[in-house]
Amino acid sequence: MPFFPTPISDLLVFEPRVWNDERGYFFEAFNANTFKEAGIQTVFVQDNQARSTFGVLRGLHFQLEPHAQAKLVRVLEGEVLDIVVDVRTESTTYGQWYGIRLSAENKKQLYIPRGFAHGYVVLSDTAEFFYKCDNFYSKEHEGGIHYNDPDLKIDWEIDLDQAIISEKDRILPYFGAHRGARNS
Repeated sequence: MPFFPTPISDLLVFEPRVWNDERGYFFEAFNANTFKEAGIQTVFVQDNQARSTFGVLRGLHFQLEPHAQAKLVRVLEGEVLDIVVDVRTESTTYGQWYGIRLSAENKKQLYIPRGFAHGYVVLSDTAEFFYKCDNFYSKEHEGGIHYNDPDLKIDWEIDLDQAIISEKDRILPYFGAHRGARNS
């Protein structure tokens, strides 16, 4: 199977099989049957895409119930460091984070189930980031965690003084503000 576990339960890395030849390459970025065989029954309803330059940091975002979202994320151009934080209060890995470099070159994807805060920082000159969601976005149900939370100690792999961060993300609450809140 092209799925690999991470240290956080239910969070999976998807490495599609890539066929290369003199013309270029081909791979299935998503096949519902492949995911179903791995026990993932997620039905995606929305695709999103963003283009950013080096140092742009987006996140950490999540959606509250009943609009929580599972995501399948990948990079079409460039490279990012993708970060997720487990905010499922009943999880044994609650409050833990995981990071992975996703790039157009490595073609890895990350399957993020509902109940995770998500963000990424661009490590290349530019990056095109693409993700599928299993639920529609709802502004009234958006939540987030401050990217530089001292309790989480996330290593973003860049100097955060050089990061380009929206005002909305700069004022997100710290993780401690979410403790005890059920948002998975």
